[in-house]
Amino acid sequence: MCGIVGYAGHRRADGVLLQGLKKLEYRGYDSAGIAVCSAGEIFCEKKKGRVGELQAIVEAAALDGHVGIGHTRWATHGAPSDVNSHPHLNGSRRFALVHNGIIENYAALKDALLAKGYRFRSETDSEVLAHMLEACDCESLLETLVQVLAKIQGSYAIAVLDREHPEEIFVARKSSPLVIGLGDGENFIASDIPAVLEYTKNMYILEDGEIASVQAQGVTVYDAKGQTVDKKVYQVHWDATQADKGGFADYMRKEIYEQPNALRKMLDAYCKDDKITLPFQFTRKALQEIKQITIVGCGTASYAGRVGEYILEEITGIPVKVEVGSEYRYKRSILDASNLIIILSQSGETADSLASMREAKARGAKLIGVTNVIGSTLSRELEHVIHTMAGPEIAVASTKAFTSQILALYLIGLFLAESTKTISESQYQAYISKLRGIPEKVEEILRREREIQSIAEEFYAYEDMFFIGRLWDYPIALEGSHKLKEISYIHAEAYEAGELKHGALALVTSETPVICLSSIAAIADKMASNIMEVKARNAQMIHVRSEAVPPAPGCKREFLLPQEEDLFTPILAVVPLQLFSYFTAKYRGCDVDKPRNLAKSVTVE
Repeated sequence: MCGIVGYAGHRRADGVLLQGLKKLEYRGYDSAGIAVCSAGEIFCEKKKGRVGELQAIVEAAALDGHVGIGHTRWATHGAPSDVNSHPHLNGSRRFALVHNGIIENYAALKDALLAKGYRFRSETDSEVLAHMLEACDCESLLETLVQVLAKIQGSYAIAVLDREHPEEIFVARKSSPLVIGLGDGENFIASDIPAVLEYTKNMYILEDGEIASVQAQGVTVYDAKGQTVDKKVYQVHWDATQADKGGFADYMRKEIYEQPNALRKMLDAYCKDDKITLPFQFTRKALQEIKQITIVGCGTASYAGRVGEYILEEITGIPVKVEVGSEYRYKRSILDASNLIIILSQSGETADSLASMREAKARGAKLIGVTNVIGSTLSRELEHVIHTMAGPEIAVASTKAFTSQILALYLIGLFLAESTKTISESQYQAYISKLRGIPEKVEEILRREREIQSIAEEFYAYEDMFFIGRLWDYPIALEGSHKLKEISYIHAEAYEAGELKHGALALVTSETPVICLSSIAAIADKMASNIMEVKARNAQMIHVRSEAVPPAPGCKREFLLPQEEDLFTPILAVVPLQLFSYFTAKYRGCDVDKPRNLAKSVTVE
């Protein structure tokens, strides 16, 4: 993986490809390259590093080609290098290919090709595909792809140029996203919509197993056997300006500040006339069958799920557990109609979460998907889906998607409780009122960002930090430490505050600042005891507390959250941690939008 672009039309292809690759930089990558059909040959240039380094070389070549493909790579097989970058060519340079995904049986395929005399230049699994195209002696590239892809085990989104047919690009996908942008006398290919949004809002979204021929004058889609398929045009309902920085220095900061409006948009969509109205229906009998809820997510989404565990159990009284998608897909879980599985995925394309979703669906569980991307694989494959409506999230570090997912879990909990009459009408209305007040309180925190910035300025030079909290403050601590480590590269860990004395206190010293979360008034005295344990080890402490929680003696700095009932503090508590991570990373000179080694959408296992 990570990003694919392609173009066939009347413009110079190199310019369109480079612009598209820049739009995909947010996904995270270590190298970039393009291939263009020009003057009867395939021009290919690829380079380790940023797209800007590639651009100077490509512009100097002054290509006149109008059909081409491009790629940004996030290394899986083979270290980041020029030779391991995409596109890959076969020996005769007839075919150029870019690939997202992983070819699981590439070693056996490579051995067979080596035995036939094919020579490999890279360490990648992707180069296997380029040589397989040459090895397959078929009359058409469509027939070749049908035969080659039938031999592939794993995931792929690919785009192929053929020197013998320079007017078209062939693409195919399985378990890795790919869209085709439909223009007037030109058509586009991308692994993600922002790459082509400035040119068109009309898209074909390829399904698993589909292949397509993309030319300037039209697009033809085929199934895995090469038979033509009728496709429905999907229209994107947000524009290119929503994927811009909007005057902010970084996407991450912009997206932190977009949270109040994102939350309001969800509440306006799903809470009408003082009633939670989700975009799907379950029968009363189906809801009453639910005996257990499992929330599945990866990374930040799994931490949102951990918050949701407390929320849903409190509101519905149904037992809840949280599973990481990469592990859950391999567990021998007991699944049937009594299980409700909630899948959280910002992109709707996270490979591990999708695999878990399909397994649960096949075994008869009820499912609800929560995603930020309309038209994603998750939203297409599930009947019951909540779209978080946060708008495009470009920064690798998730912020508004996290808080929107938590809000979605509140909405699901209230929907379930009201539908099964396990909550009183007065409590139901009181909870809705609390939710409606959260966006304004988030705005209040954002207006006080200078307080957080000054704390970050004081602590940014430390190389180790701890976050502690109890109950739902603990998953917020996990998310806070996750943000800090991924964008500032500080080693950060989160602990349940009561567990410190079982080992972690051995690491607490004056050189390990501790961020103490105390948003839950009901257990303030217990948390105070844990803070005293930290103080006794001479740690410097930052106290993030609600107004109902007393100050803690010895805390060097504190941030006061707006007053709120305990159950509704998680969204408020995480916002100062987002700002703390952001400012800490900026003081350390880090690229907050594109942290090293990370990708926005993880479409491989």
